[in-house]
Amino acid sequence: MTAVSPLFDEIQAAAAAVRRRSPLVPDIGVILGTGLGDLAREIAVDAEVPYEDVPGFPLSTVETHAGKLLLGALGGRPVVAMQGRFHRYEGYDLRQVTFPVRVLHALGARTLVVSNACGGMHPLWSPGDLVLISDHINLLGDNPLVGPNDDRLGPRFPDMSAPYDPELRALARQAALDLGITLREGVYVAVPGPNLETRAEYRMLRAIGADVVGMSTVPEVIVANHQGMRTVGISIITDQCLPDALEPADIGKIIATAGRAEPQLTRLVTALVERMV
Repeated sequence: MTAVSPLFDEIQAAAAAVRRRSPLVPDIGVILGTGLGDLAREIAVDAEVPYEDVPGFPLSTVETHAGKLLLGALGGRPVVAMQGRFHRYEGYDLRQVTFPVRVLHALGARTLVVSNACGGMHPLWSPGDLVLISDHINLLGDNPLVGPNDDRLGPRFPDMSAPYDPELRALARQAALDLGITLREGVYVAVPGPNLETRAEYRMLRAIGADVVGMSTVPEVIVANHQGMRTVGISIITDQCLPDALEPADIGKIIATAGRAEPQLTRLVTALVERMV
């Protein structure tokens, strides 16, 4: 028997608040990560909704996250974009972190495009490279689906054999090829943060099969799969995390690297959205 929780009603209330600002029904949801908010400039915006105007939404505390929903068109398709996301290290639990993904789905989005900044552990990849996420490892120590399950939102035990849609990944690879953009492909591992990792931790993460590391994305992708959304993820490598050649982290440099790579990400995501059916 399905559990009845207040989450379903909270999602509907949040979606209703957004609909009062715009009648647009999005096909695609987009999450813009650290340093990647300028992708929003490519969206023909119909309405902007600050997070504080959406009941149940947390507030962005990260400096580079604008903290608003954008409803409009990208690549000729109706989209809703999160200009700023939430992280466990901000003090939010994973239900709060993923609540906006629930709302994107309630608004109509059936596909989710996620982006993030990450550390690169693959020795042949460089800062500024784009990485198509093929799979992930959850080391957050938590899961957004823990607790009673409401079958109206998704199944108790969702399958995660292909959390990143194979067809969308193929579209992304072809779009990158057509645009002349180098696109790596690999495994993303999520860690709690907010500190960056030690040399020993990078060695461990690489040994268990990860190519890039970050502090986001995985909870949103879990919830998107729980809801039956197709998902595709693209990371920007902002710093090189090779344990035998590790340099102290410079957050300003990391954000600047994301900014320099953002035009390539914008071209790729726009082309990908145009090709989606």
